[in-house]
Amino acid sequence: MNPAVVRWQLISPTPDTAAAFYAKLFGWSVHQDNALGYRELRSGNDRGIDGGVWPAPPNAPSFVQLFIEVPDVDACIASAQQLGATVIVPRTALPDRDVMAVLRNPTGVTFGLSSAPTA
Repeated sequence: MNPAVVRWQLISPTPDTAAAFYAKLFGWSVHQDNALGYRELRSGNDRGIDGGVWPAPPNAPSFVQLFIEVPDVDACIASAQQLGATVIVPRTALPDRDVMAVLRNPTGVTFGLSSAPTA
């Protein structure tokens, strides 16, 4: 499996305002019909990837993260750490059975790892 970017996430201190902006600007739909109340933005276009908006931690600026799907989040975390990455959000199992983590690469850029739920 070649890991691919499967989702993007905008982190914002005002997630509802940010989601509404992109919905109005591009005609994207906003859905919160998930276990975490995550603001999912869907373009309805097969050429792109959908994403969402999540509340920023206190005093954090807005930023965008890419999520890369890997077959084994734990193994990828270990490899990334050997290459100088640090873990920001450790491996977490989500209510929909996805597994994710957030890391910071050696240059300071954050990125997410995810794996799809298994049967």
